[in-house]
Amino acid sequence: MRMRFIVRGIVQGVNFRAATAREAVARGLHGRVWNRDDGSVEVVAEGDASRLDGLGRWLEQGPRSARVEQVERSAVAGEDRYTDFDIAWRAPE
Repeated sequence: MRMRFIVRGIVQGVNFRAATAREAVARGLHGRVWNRDDGSVEVVAEGDASRLDGLGRWLEQGPRSARVEQVERSAVAGEDRYTDFDIAWRAPE
């Protein structure tokens, strides 16, 4: 299963992407996290539905340095695109 999360609030410049990658890897998920031009962070993660749900709950809080205001979730077609969890500066091409 593949999910997309868009996290809004104070989430750039606060170690959010690195913390998200650590959390996703700890949950056995694959995917990518990157900053969006509008100040939000986008996460695409693949794995078991319950692990993705757990990541979504974690994203609602984020690391202590962040102030999460909103998390949008949506299912994305396809799976098994990623073999690890990458941190990107901007959206993948």
